[in-house]
Amino acid sequence: MEFCNDPRAADGTWLPVMEEFYSLQGEGHHTGKAAYFIRIGGCDNACQWCDIKESWNVQDFPLRNTDEVVKRAIASKAGSAVVTGGEPLLANLNYLCSELKNAGFRLFLETSGSEPLSGKWDWICLSPKKNVPVQENIIKKTNELKVVVLNDSYFAFAEELADRVPETTLLYLQPEWSRRQQVIPLIVEYIKSNPKWVISLQSHKYMNIP
Repeated sequence: MEFCNDPRAADGTWLPVMEEFYSLQGEGHHTGKAAYFIRIGGCDNACQWCDIKESWNVQDFPLRNTDEVVKRAIASKAGSAVVTGGEPLLANLNYLCSELKNAGFRLFLETSGSEPLSGKWDWICLSPKKNVPVQENIIKKTNELKVVVLNDSYFAFAEELADRVPETTLLYLQPEWSRRQQVIPLIVEYIKSNPKWVISLQSHKYMNIP
């Protein structure tokens, strides 16, 4: 799939940013920490449970000047930035990362791992999708593996990925939001039997914050 047909996007100095905002990380290891969020538009995974389906079509998001995005991030005084999507690695993130790093930011990536890695990151959260192969260079650099669980068949999928990531990787199981009432009890029982895993809840949705 062609990601973006505008040549300005090739070097990452312009990006199809869906939204950017200052908030708290709502899930995973860094829950509760303030960060500037940069959501890149465009995704070709098309997960049935995606809660941001409006992010899929990159053509819906006019390119934004990356320097201006960086200026807004700096103005937030967050000191850290989370780059997410969509699938952010469809874009070239080298320039965004270098400019934010020059400003002293810590950088966090949230990715399905389906695309080649660009940018330099302090933390990579891998949230893989069933039937979507994960890039090996991302597997080797994963700090946090966060598997969204729809039903009990996802535990075997989670274990397959856990066997491939570094031993230091933090392991999280997260209930798919629309099925949380059914799935949370399954996750609780699974973690009790497999305590290397930790449950992740989408606390931002409970708190009604972006």
